[in-house]
Amino acid sequence: MGPVTRPRLTQQERTERTRELLLDATVDCLVELGYARTSTNEICRRAGVSRGAQQHHFATKADLMAHAIDHLVTKLVASMSEYPAASLPGPDRVAMGIDLLWQGYSGSLSTAVMELWVAARTDPELRAAMHPIDKALARRTGELFHEMLGDQVPPDQPDLPLWLTVNLIRGLALDAMLGGDPARRDQLLQEWKTIAVKTYGA
Repeated sequence: MGPVTRPRLTQQERTERTRELLLDATVDCLVELGYARTSTNEICRRAGVSRGAQQHHFATKADLMAHAIDHLVTKLVASMSEYPAASLPGPDRVAMGIDLLWQGYSGSLSTAVMELWVAARTDPELRAAMHPIDKALARRTGELFHEMLGDQVPPDQPDLPLWLTVNLIRGLALDAMLGGDPARRDQLLQEWKTIAVKTYGA
């Protein structure tokens, strides 16, 4: 048998592949190095692409950072959507929804977003780039949470359980980044699950 010939990538496929490499490398740098030590040169080195290619896809560092968060959110939402939470009874559905949000938003996403939020406070260009990404993150998180809870969502305040959960998770994720007690975090998350199931899982 002769050598196997792989099909050549189309221009669009090459473009998407380059963008994905850059975005994955950006997230890795934010998590490992922090925003202040993350440079476009290091991102390009990790992605294996040239600075010219990076600038072709993302004109500024702020644009690259914001799109990296959007890229990570898309992957996490797709991952969490694989669980058929809507098929569970009310209490289990509420508990699973909280668990999935914690698993998804307490890891790389939390670390990367926290780095950019802090940096955006004094960086107008980054703040402007992050604003639409933050709005999209809120919208997609809300859609996913409502899909999980289904008819468990209170009609008078449909976003209340979502934002109580998200803000608790943000606080717990920051506590984890600062080296807080993991047993205390588990206790607080479990306590909120108990309250949420009693309130919204009936």
